[in-house]
Amino acid sequence: FHSKKDIPGIFSRLCCIGTKSQHAEHEEELLPGDTELDEHNSLVMHSVRVTSTNNDAASGSNVSKKTEAAVPLVLLHGYANGCLYFYRNLVGLSRGLRKSFGKGDVYALDLLGWGLSSRPAFDLVDPTCETAEQFFVQSLEAWRKAQRIDKMILAGHSMGGYLSVAYCEAYPHRVERLILLSPVGVPEKKEDPTVSQAYPLRYRVLFHLATRLWKNGTTPPSFIRSLSEYRGRSIVNSYVEKRLPALIHQDERDALTDYLYWNAILPGSGEYCLNRILNPMAYAKKPLVHRIPHLLVKNVSFVYGALDWMDPWAALDVQRLCDDNEKSPRVHVYGVQQAG
Repeated sequence: FHSKKDIPGIFSRLCCIGTKSQHAEHEEELLPGDTELDEHNSLVMHSVRVTSTNNDAASGSNVSKKTEAAVPLVLLHGYANGCLYFYRNLVGLSRGLRKSFGKGDVYALDLLGWGLSSRPAFDLVDPTCETAEQFFVQSLEAWRKAQRIDKMILAGHSMGGYLSVAYCEAYPHRVERLILLSPVGVPEKKEDPTVSQAYPLRYRVLFHLATRLWKNGTTPPSFIRSLSEYRGRSIVNSYVEKRLPALIHQDERDALTDYLYWNAILPGSGEYCLNRILNPMAYAKKPLVHRIPHLLVKNVSFVYGALDWMDPWAALDVQRLCDDNEKSPRVHVYGVQQAG
């Protein structure tokens, strides 16, 4: 029941929905045995690669000859997710890259500990935020080496955005451009004890309980695993219906529900980074607002939906800080209508 053998059918269903007219393949890269994260000689990083067909290239006669032509786009998913959460975007992104830069390679990764990548025990040498970040940073770098990618456009959604910044701190020369899609952990938490006292008692009790569970390492996937299959699927299905109302076809909703459910109930690994990296209410222990201005990557873009639950004002704070320092990256903040 709790096996990766149950995923390929679901994986294929989403691939067919999202990549009907493109060349798509999914790959497993063995990480080198000398990586510090490797306990059993080799770990697997799973990725999906989509590239435009020659027919797509022929349709655009004014292909740019910029030096970015050979730079692929690499996508990192958010918390409790996987590479195929981008299934609706892969084809369009690949075509857009080919039209603009002459080459349309897009990679979507399952971060170490998620999806079809290896799920080693999250038993790190210490409980610090820095060590938790390196679990993902060094495995991403090992994947890049295995793929022989010299430089990439790196885009991360939510937690993937946060980890993308950590990667850029360690390997700025490997990133042509950084794109942060509704990233978690940007603002610094401003303490105001009077605010919590203004809420009714029952909300304060629930918040206290949630805080205790967070600090004790209880994660959303571990909660799903504690339930029956019926109740677990019901929760995931409710999330898909409320979070993604644009999915109007039942077979597509069912496929995505299956994908997210199986991703959650497989053995826990990367999910346990949650309370190492974030405080309750999703505030980062090392806020990105203070880190992005020091990046050596030249261009950073933020993208938020108009209905986004992440705070875009924090990105504007980053932009102002970077505008005041000529050594900081050039930051742009974009909004997408009717998106969340």
